[in-house]
Amino acid sequence: MINHKKVERLAYFRVVAMAFAAFIFNTTEFVPVALLSDIAKGFAMEVPQVGLMITVYAWIVSLMSLPLMLATAPLERRSLLLKLFVLFVASHLLSVFAWNYWVLLISRMGVAFAHAIFWAITASLAMRVAPKGKQTQALGMIAMGSAMAMVLGLPLGRIIGQWLGWRATFAVIAIAAFVVMLILAKLLPYLPSKNAGSLSSLPILAKRPLLIGVYVVTMVMVSAHFTAYSYIEPFVTKISLMSDNTATAILLIFGLAGFVASFLFGRIYRFFPAKFITTAMGIISCSLFSLYLISDHNLAIFALIFMWGIGISAMTLGLQMRVLQLAPDATDVATAIFSGIYNIGIGGGALIGNQVMQHLGLANIGFVGAAIGILAMAIFVTVHLKYRHTLKNQH
Repeated sequence: MINHKKVERLAYFRVVAMAFAAFIFNTTEFVPVALLSDIAKGFAMEVPQVGLMITVYAWIVSLMSLPLMLATAPLERRSLLLKLFVLFVASHLLSVFAWNYWVLLISRMGVAFAHAIFWAITASLAMRVAPKGKQTQALGMIAMGSAMAMVLGLPLGRIIGQWLGWRATFAVIAIAAFVVMLILAKLLPYLPSKNAGSLSSLPILAKRPLLIGVYVVTMVMVSAHFTAYSYIEPFVTKISLMSDNTATAILLIFGLAGFVASFLFGRIYRFFPAKFITTAMGIISCSLFSLYLISDHNLAIFALIFMWGIGISAMTLGLQMRVLQLAPDATDVATAIFSGIYNIGIGGGALIGNQVMQHLGLANIGFVGAAIGILAMAIFVTVHLKYRHTLKNQH
């Protein structure tokens, strides 16, 4: 009994360590959103120019997730994960000492390569190291780590950037990642590659219309979200005329919404999966459309940001679960594709928002995002109604 408890406790600690890893990877992906103005000032550049850094990062992840996952599919997972952390830490140190914008961009590219593989293998790894019978809870803990990045990572990154400069934010991330790497090296056992899938899985997955529909909807809806979210910091300071501290609070509220979304997902999704995802997309679209309309009312902006955060977090969880349900025979491949497509949406949205800022004005990022979101909803509903009969066959 004592040995059993020790084994279960060790497995639990492994999942917690991986949740911290998820927290760090998610924090660094989105922290430039909170630091755009500061980085722009540091290099004497315009915010739209610096914003392209988000697009480059996201597109590297989108292009490299599947190829890198396939290339590393035979590798032992503990060693692979530790090597990813070495690249991650080294890239952040380069960010700290970046002497011009292009060096910073190169450092972010290094982080993106590590990110691409990390999120392709994390879900299956968490399930493998979880206590027996606790695989679902393990995935929930990884999702919680991701949500904490929004709740703590982004606001803390912004606060550190305001007090000590944006370089200090990247330095703190590097230190935290190094500590987590040491913990993972201590806790994780030897983990040979297992059920990763291969190149031969691609034609099989391509014949599943509901899965392809999820991928398309993910790309379009995430683009809608990041058309506005990539530039939410300059929006609330320049359009809503809020202070820098209030902008930090906005990011905190957005992150807190992720916890509510996780709770709702656990309680509702399994009963009404398609309706859950559709409702989440509707919340996002309505929030985007209303962004400028209520930009003069601070309390209303906070409420809208909270609802928007619930929508995007709930939709992401719902679509990711949908992918796992529709591809149980090749989870790593399907997850790598999902991660890649999600980042196409991030990069596409940041680029669209960039163009909207330059040609239509910062005030219109929400309207354009809402139009794209409505298109995504129409695609999801159409594909679901046409191919929902295939669900029984696949299950």
